[in-house]
Amino acid sequence: MLKMENHCELLREVFGESSDSEDDDPQHKQIGDPIPSWEQIKEINGLWLCRDFLSPQHQSSLISAVLNEGWFTEDSHNQAMRFGDLPAWATELSNSIREAVLLGHHVSKSTDLATSNGATGDCLLPLNLLWREPLFDQLIVNVYHPGEGICAHVDLMRFEDGIAIVSLESSCVMHFTRVEAGSNIVEQGELHLRVGKIPVHLTPGSLVLMSGEARYLWKHEINRNPGFQMWGGQELIQEKRISITLRKLRQVE
Repeated sequence: MLKMENHCELLREVFGESSDSEDDDPQHKQIGDPIPSWEQIKEINGLWLCRDFLSPQHQSSLISAVLNEGWFTEDSHNQAMRFGDLPAWATELSNSIREAVLLGHHVSKSTDLATSNGATGDCLLPLNLLWREPLFDQLIVNVYHPGEGICAHVDLMRFEDGIAIVSLESSCVMHFTRVEAGSNIVEQGELHLRVGKIPVHLTPGSLVLMSGEARYLWKHEINRNPGFQMWGGQELIQEKRISITLRKLRQVE
């Protein structure tokens, strides 16, 4: 874990010194760029949503980078996984996630962004996760066509805490369901769930972060069958959707 002085130094490197001359600095963040606005899903500890994580231009560039990998040249190819050294664009995406977490605190000093696990910190991720190197070393890209989704699940225990999901192209509703108390989280076993689902609206360019309870004690799913993709009293229009999930493999002792 980095010391606090290194934390402050990184903030200065990413966001620059505060001064009246910032507008003259070409390296300073441009006004037209989106400022990350974080929303805590209050029902679920450790679940944060950044709706404006990627600008439309960055979304387009990221989609092009994914498609240029050649993973989805056939209609039957709808998933790609990579471990270890990730493509340059995925490493850049990881860096952007870390910066968005830092900037989220930087522009929201009046908001309590302390971690839900009781650790002393001022970030949307526990500090031991935010400063690990690499932040992520496992990538999964899924392409969903209209009507295609993913069943309720807790991510495998072979991955560490702290999971990021970036949504592209089409909006959807991801539902979270609490794992019933007393159930064991296992890699293959079926988990019994309580009645009730928490819906989260994922828009193109949005980022979801899951840690702590959100990562281990809640299942998440996307059911794109008719009648399930409802938001604001309206059913969402389904188009092709790309999701990018970033995780960190657990170290084997």
